[in-house]
Amino acid sequence: MNMVIFWLITLVILVVIELATMGLTTIWFAGGSLVSVFVAMAGGKPWLQIVIFLVVSGILLIFTRPIAVRYFNRERVKTNSESLIGEQAVVTSEINNLLGTGAASVGGIEWTARALEDEIIPKDAVVIIEEIQGVKLIVKKSEE
Repeated sequence: MNMVIFWLITLVILVVIELATMGLTTIWFAGGSLVSVFVAMAGGKPWLQIVIFLVVSGILLIFTRPIAVRYFNRERVKTNSESLIGEQAVVTSEINNLLGTGAASVGGIEWTARALEDEIIPKDAVVIIEEIQGVKLIVKKSEE
């Protein structure tokens, strides 16, 4: 099979997959395929075409993906529990990791809570939600 045709077919397949998923997963490799098409048309050896494909795809992935992800995800709205990260909560039951006790209320909903660091956080203290593990808030004392 002519390598130009091989790279064109690869390019089309990768673009179709990207259009179907819109997940920024295969577009980088489609760029590598496009460059390999030109290398094949110029008469480059198959091993050179593969190396060019891998190098260009890697460069595109490493240098442009973070920019593209930031650009395409800037209007993404956090939903459900991930929207709680960074919010304040009030401790409703003393948080003690050693005893496995503690609860905090945020937005009128009470959650099981654990301290980020091994410290005891008293009832009515204001805490910041650092992460969520399962159904537990992982919190730290607020600086206020």
